[in-house]
Formats: sequence, C-alpha cells, structure tokens
Amino acid sequence: MDANDRAAIRHKLIEQRLALPNRLGLAADLQEVLRVWLLRRRETAIGAYWPIKGEFDPLPALYRWSEGHPERRIGLPVVDKAHGTLRFHVWHPGCPMEEDAFHIPKPKGTEEFQPQLMLVPCLGFGPCGLRLGYGGGFMDKTLAELQPRPAAVGIGYAHGFLPLLKPSPLDVALDAMLTEEGVVWDREG
Repeated sequence: MDANDRAAIRHKLIEQRLALPNRLGLAADLQEVLRVWLLRRRETAIGAYWPIKGEFDPLPALYRWSEGHPERRIGLPVVDKAHGTLRFHVWHPGCPMEEDAFHIPKPKGTEEFQPQLMLVPCLGFGPCGLRLGYGGGFMDKTLAELQPRPAAVGIGYAHGFLPLLKPSPLDVALDAMLTEEGVVWDREG
C-alpha cells in the first residue's frame, strides 16, 4: 500500500468515523472497555492524547483511573518539532492548556514525565498490532525512541479494522487494541 492509498484510506476513515451512527453510544461502550482493561494494569504513568477529528476521548476513563491514587499520572503530548517526537506533560481536569503548533490543546507549564503505557489513537488498525494514524509518524517515532519502551495500546472504533493493512517501514506494533466491542488483542493477556 503506497502513500497515496494510505492518504485515501485515512480520508475515508475520518469521514466514516464522523458519520458513525450512535457515536456517543459507541464512545460510552469504549469508555467501559478501557476502564475495565485498566483495572489489571500496574502502570502509574499513562500517556494519552487530546481527541481530534471524531476520535474517542480516553480522558474520562483515565481520570476515573487516577481518582484517589495520587501516584497515578496522566499525560498529554507536547510536540518536539526538532525531533519529530512527543513529550508527555501532566494533565488533570482544569489544568492550564494552550494550543500546540497543530492547534491541538496541550498542558501549559506542567511537569514532563515518561509514560509507562501509551494510549495510541487509531484511525485504522490491522492484524498483529498494525495501526494506521494520520501519517505524521509522531507516535511511532516516540515509541521507537523511548527507553524503556512503554506498552502501546491502540484505541479506536471497530469500523476502522483493515484486514489487509500491511506495515510501513517505520510502523511500531501495538501491544493491545481496544474498541467499543472489547479487547481485539492483547499480547499480555
């Protein structure tokens, strides 16, 4: 699959996601899947994302995960344009926010930390840990460079399953994939 094919698939998947019937109901189902899946996890530092273009919003489930556990930290990405990677800064409801270079909200003036687990938004996904994002490569490059590498958990709606998706050279495989239908795969369980 070449770059033009991937661009066309991305465009189609965004349109489909925005037009999903009962998207709010699907999001509620995915909130529940994520909350239950997090119960067995031992990580205390999770990197997430601010939802754009109809993406699932993981922040309510993460906030519930962190309630009453001051050692648990949630982070949102801040783009490091010089390296094409992401750094994660502490997020909590009500923390000061500002827009990044891509007009996506990011925490303003909060502590940076390295996540032990990253929730990775998936526009599409395929078998064996494959993910289709927006094409910027930020998530893959960040996962490839962080040491120790955090667990990478894809989050997306089931409509994005692409059974014939092939990896591109820079793709980093996911360790688990969650949709509103449940856990699609999990290398640890």
